[in-house]
Amino acid sequence: MPQPSAPRKSPGRPPRISRAEVVTTARRIVDAEGVERLTMRRLAAEIGSTPMALYHHVRNKEELLVLLLDDYAARTLQRPELPDRPRERVVAAAAAIHEALAACPWIVEVLTADDLMSTSALWFVEQIVDGLVACGLPSERAVHGYRAIWYYTAGEIVVRTTAARRRKDDDRPTYRERVFADLDPGELPRLAEVADLWAPLTAEDTYLDGLRAMVDGLLTAR
Repeated sequence: MPQPSAPRKSPGRPPRISRAEVVTTARRIVDAEGVERLTMRRLAAEIGSTPMALYHHVRNKEELLVLLLDDYAARTLQRPELPDRPRERVVAAAAAIHEALAACPWIVEVLTADDLMSTSALWFVEQIVDGLVACGLPSERAVHGYRAIWYYTAGEIVVRTTAARRRKDDDRPTYRERVFADLDPGELPRLAEVADLWAPLTAEDTYLDGLRAMVDGLLTAR
């Protein structure tokens, strides 16, 4: 009588991975090579797993970037002791976000995706919106005010970081510098007057000045 065949062994499963391991490995990739090199396939290979296994922790690259943002914010966004005056509280909270994000080389590329927001940063958003309401803005206008502050903050980081990277990679005069070197004073008298100062002036860090002016404008227009 023939003996029953031995049960077939199932192929080995990939090692179990954790969300913390996924985030840590993804952060290592973007720190070393940039966000564009981060893919689910690349991440799985670095961990020694499969892309399918990663989908148990993150649905797609966008969710992975949100996790990276939250991880970065949780490690770097320290809640400062904010001023009592609501206007100054708005400025201090926005400046804290700017300082933390500007220190991260890959964050500027993620910031262009407007819907990506870290839950760890919501406390700062609360301070900005609440400060604007305390200054007399209705809640809806306060949200719009926060959005204007956020666009200014993110845009300043993106422009400044991109310009610095371009100057690092290529020390030749930029297109703008070449144009400003050959301005016609008859057609553009003001720009020609400051042409030699344009590059150093626009390289100055004026974020806080612009932020305070924006907050004052939001409150004046209420």
